[in-house]
Amino acid sequence: MQLVINKRGAKISVEEGLFKIRAGDALQKVPVTRVSAIMLQKSASITTDAILQAVENEIDIIFAHRTGQVWGRVWSHKYGSISTIRKNQVSFSRSKDGVKWVIDNLARKMDNQIALLLTLGRPDRATDQKIQQATAKINAGKQKMLALTYTTMLDVAQKLRSYEGACAKWYFNTISMHLPEPYRFAGRSQHPAFDMFNALLNYAYGMLYGQVEAALIKAGVDPYLGIFHRDEYNRPVLVYDFIERFRMWADYVVVHLCMQQIVFIEFFEVENQVYYLNHHGKRILIQSFNDYFEEVIELHGQPRSRARHIVGQAQQLAAKLKSYHHD
Repeated sequence: MQLVINKRGAKISVEEGLFKIRAGDALQKVPVTRVSAIMLQKSASITTDAILQAVENEIDIIFAHRTGQVWGRVWSHKYGSISTIRKNQVSFSRSKDGVKWVIDNLARKMDNQIALLLTLGRPDRATDQKIQQATAKINAGKQKMLALTYTTMLDVAQKLRSYEGACAKWYFNTISMHLPEPYRFAGRSQHPAFDMFNALLNYAYGMLYGQVEAALIKAGVDPYLGIFHRDEYNRPVLVYDFIERFRMWADYVVVHLCMQQIVFIEFFEVENQVYYLNHHGKRILIQSFNDYFEEVIELHGQPRSRARHIVGQAQQLAAKLKSYHHD
């Protein structure tokens, strides 16, 4: 589980195999063995002993913005890569095989978008036609993408962005029309968020980015060497490539929190029309996110938690890179 410390003045320490989180008069104790990452936000603190315990147990310490964006991290000295993976990753990122890997990830993302939309049908089937229209558009975009011919990413990058953007618009518009009225939104607003839904989704993506980057680092893959997202200075751009097939899991958590109507306007701070989750909103989202990602599902014939599936996919990519030969 990710342990998120976001309440102003909260402090995390360690004692006898337990992380102790104190916030005011409240004290929470969590076994070190249950924690995969610690996310700290502004005005929270951590003791040196807790840092060393995390490093020794290969628990990432993530420093994050109030929106959930990762600003920095501390990871174990046990992580590392080998020159074979690093050298082959450079070749892979510039190859036709790398482009195919990106397109496969985007195709999986679009399949997942269709799967989520199909869960939104109303009992009276009043919106079935809207869902069918959106899923058909997304599938058509996927088929066009899969039919592209290419040698390098430069050959198709602009078309990929166009197809991906069009599919995302159909996807999020259809989600919005199915949400209860208070949660509907005009479109994706990433940073900043202009409504409750986007504030929730941005924070959930921040948590997911943290998990994906950690999985790549632990597997020995350089998260800063991307393929599709490769022009952003000093950013972990491979995370943006790798995360695509897993985004729907974060989407699902947020959509169903809104459908259940258990997140209210009182759980947000609104500053100049920009929405930020407050402590109460974060607590609900984080608990829902952790529960969902700890649930065991079968994927590719392997029963694992969703969090472990991300780790497994990163390890598979590392193995692919280790043995990669570019003709």
